[in-house]
Amino acid sequence: MKRFMILAAAAILSSAALAQTATVEIAPEQRTKIKQYVTTQKIAPVTLQERVTVGATLPGDVRLQPVPAEWGSGVAKYHYIYTDNHIVLIDPTTRRVVMVVD
Repeated sequence: MKRFMILAAAAILSSAALAQTATVEIAPEQRTKIKQYVTTQKIAPVTLQERVTVGATLPGDVRLQPVPAEWGSGVAKYHYIYTDNHIVLIDPTTRRVVMVVD
């Protein structure tokens, strides 16, 4: 019984970890379109104290921008920031970084 409880707890924890990790796939031409948008629209960069990595949670005072429709439906649910020459996609409900576009 104890062994079953340990296995069940491990399964629950691993499924919760998978649920928290969003997978975003962006085609190369879509990446180009995103970069061109940031460049042509002259999006002001955000200055952060720490380097942004996937899975990190952004502070509440960082202003997130909604993703423009022309970026595509695959990323429409996210918001973004531009920082350190990178476009960062963020889940607006959790403020977690889901992708850093180089």
